[in-house]
Amino acid sequence: MNAAAIALVAALAVPAAPAVVQQSQTPQPSPTTPAYIERVAPAVVGIDTKIPLDRPSVLTLGPARSGSGVIFDSDGHVVTVGYILTDATLIQVRLRDGRVVPARFVGQDYESGIGVIKLEGVGPWPHAPLGNSSTVSAGDAAAIVGVTGENEVAATQGSIQDIRRFTGYWEYLLERAFIVTPPNPSFGGSPLVNTQGEIIGVTSLRLGDPPNVNLAIPIEYFLAAKDELYKEGRVTSRPPRPWLGLYTVETPQGLVIAGAAPSGPAIGAGFERGDVIVRLNAEKVESQEDFYRKLWKTRIGEEVNIVVLRDAKFQVIGVRTIDRQSLLRKPGN
Repeated sequence: MNAAAIALVAALAVPAAPAVVQQSQTPQPSPTTPAYIERVAPAVVGIDTKIPLDRPSVLTLGPARSGSGVIFDSDGHVVTVGYILTDATLIQVRLRDGRVVPARFVGQDYESGIGVIKLEGVGPWPHAPLGNSSTVSAGDAAAIVGVTGENEVAATQGSIQDIRRFTGYWEYLLERAFIVTPPNPSFGGSPLVNTQGEIIGVTSLRLGDPPNVNLAIPIEYFLAAKDELYKEGRVTSRPPRPWLGLYTVETPQGLVIAGAAPSGPAIGAGFERGDVIVRLNAEKVESQEDFYRKLWKTRIGEEVNIVVLRDAKFQVIGVRTIDRQSLLRKPGN
């Protein structure tokens, strides 16, 4: 493994999820705020959550999380990024008029990364309309509108730099993701809006080296799952993806194991950092995406055999997959 690959594995060696406390600085305000941002801004909220110390996600995401979200209907439903909500038992929402109101967890789609909560109370609640993200093209103008730790609106005007498939090291894949520039420091859960003031995405991650870009989940993922999230708290119309909890990174030498989720089945299976994944159930693994697709074709609870290359020798490691959501706190518990 070359020096660059070793450094990258080392950077991922301590299990960590995408940054959760995002309010580090506020973009400089424009001389004039566009009307479409003014339309959305009253509905943008700050979200603060508390998570019991005995919950699995505390080890990677921490017991206190903050981010943004946006109210999208008169009933007070808020769409945000799911990792702020995972295992949360206390959810507080900061409104633009200075009020802080409690909210209850409604649902979370672990495959897309989107979550939804509902404000407690009767309102009235300012809200922004949901748009049609399926018609968005690279180059389209857009803005990310978030909330800082000081409860100020942080808006960045920019564009959709690219639309592409995205894979994350924590067994995550989006078939269609928006790459947005310039980045917004209050990215986690901030709405991505078009020039009509419609919500077209949920900003999730900060990617790359400075000046960075943001990744946003198209709102089409939420629209497809909304009714199930309201009713079941999760998406039940598709089978859950088998999960190992492996962290991997692509290198010139192949797909390298960089760590494992503390609560996942892979943590005690015998994998070591630096192992190169060669095969899954006798099928050659070509890339991170290929590994995920082969893994997700298996059944939950089934033992998968993963061949790894370690110290110039092949080793076979068997591990049983699980439904990741079985580890997480259920609504109301």
